[in-house]
Amino acid sequence: MVTGNSAPIVPMLLLRHGQSEWNAVRRWQGLADSPLTDLGRQQAASCASVLEAMDVGVAGIWSSPLRRAAETGAIIAARLGVGSVEPDERLREADAGEWQGMTPDEIETAYPGFLADHLRPPSFEAFEHVVERVFPALHDVASVGSRLGGPLVVTSHSGVIRSVVRRLGETDERIPNLGGVWIDVTPSARSVIDPTAGVDLGERFDPDGILRTGVDAPGEDPGEQADQADAHRGAER
Repeated sequence: MVTGNSAPIVPMLLLRHGQSEWNAVRRWQGLADSPLTDLGRQQAASCASVLEAMDVGVAGIWSSPLRRAAETGAIIAARLGVGSVEPDERLREADAGEWQGMTPDEIETAYPGFLADHLRPPSFEAFEHVVERVFPALHDVASVGSRLGGPLVVTSHSGVIRSVVRRLGETDERIPNLGGVWIDVTPSARSVIDPTAGVDLGERFDPDGILRTGVDAPGEDPGEQADQADAHRGAER
């Protein structure tokens, strides 16, 4: 974090939550409030150990209010001695609309070809709407967190993180549970014209040491654009 005469730059780790009960059975979640599995809790604890070993020095944690993200944040906060987790409604997952609760096979039956063509049903929350709520939230988190003197963690969702990556001009990839990306946020650069102003994309976060299974949970994405993994997995989704 840069301070002094220059504008503060707040490093922030956007993390996907641990495995949820619906992840484990490959159901699209959206705003459904599925809790973590035992594996999801273990993943969150392992992630905290990784951050501790990396000497990241996490100063504060914010979270989506949905249980799978909030519990992930709480486990990490407790392990790192950070304190309470601050919820922000704007960090919730994209609304999956008609697909909420459906598996990829069920979606393919009801909406043939939609997944392969990156189409979404009528009530699925639009990519730009996700961007319009998430980026101001990140600026607000950075504005408060800049006083804490260290990097911040935001526990959120695949669709949210992938929307951020795409809006910042990169082609995203699927994000595993407890994977994510680093961003740098300059709160003073906030703009009502361009919500991404002052937000710069950093490295992916996908460290070794976090147990994952072979279950390929959907990991809701914004649609409209192929991700790098889809070239190989389109027929499986």
